[in-house]
Amino acid sequence: QVQPVESGGGLVHAGDSLRLSCTTSGRTFTTYALVWFRQAPGKEREFVAGINWSGGPIYYADSVKGRFTITRDNVEKVMYLQMNDLKPEDTAVYFCAADRGLYTDAVRRSSPGAYPYWGQGTQVTVSL
Repeated sequence: QVQPVESGGGLVHAGDSLRLSCTTSGRTFTTYALVWFRQAPGKEREFVAGINWSGGPIYYADSVKGRFTITRDNVEKVMYLQMNDLKPEDTAVYFCAADRGLYTDAVRRSSPGAYPYWGQGTQVTVSL
């Protein structure tokens, strides 16, 4: 079992950048694929980005392609989501989740139910 822990959220202005981090408890970090989901008030939880245990493949939601970058450091045991050119519509609670691998099927990969392990989330607020 693995427990993701997120950090790095905050309040920024449109156009700013922010970097989220995700670590996991225990010594199993390198064997898990890690993903980011986000949930805005009144909306469903949506897939943002995912990275397999080895660093690839990597997947992004269309809404963040070209602005967000997901990376992981298996030595330091931390995964990052670099978010650039933030927009007010990026405002949400961002969750890190883990599973043994990433589905190649986009529908399954984008389903919150596909991931058994979740962090508590970190708030990102982007103001105009």
